Amino acid sequence: MYVGTLSFDLLLGDVRSLKEKRSVVRPIVSELQRRYAVSAAEVDHMDLHRRAVVGLALVSGDAGHLSDVLDRCERLVAGRPDVELLSVRRRFHGEDD
Repeated sequence: MYVGTLSFDLLLGDVRSLKEKRSVVRPIVSELQRRYAVSAAEVDHMDLHRRAVVGLALVSGDAGHLSDVLDRCERLVAGRPDVELLSVRRRFHGEDD
C-alpha cells in the first residue's frame, strides 16, 4: 500500500472577502475530488482572504499509479488562471515506511 499527499500553497487573485475566497477554493477542491477520486480540503490560512492551502491524499496499491495521479493533480492546480501556485509539498509513503 502506498499513500501520497500534496499540499498547495495558493495566492488568490482579486479576492476581497472570505466569501469570494470560497468561490475560488471550493471549485478547485471539488474538481480534484471529482476528476481524480482524492480526498481534498482547504487546510490552512482559512482566515486570510488572499491565501489558501489545499491538501489532498490518495491511497493506492501501485506506486506508479499514485505518482501519475499526483502529477495530474499538480498540473490541474498549476494551470488554474485564478490562482498563483506558490509552492507544492509532496509526500510519498511506501511499504517500507
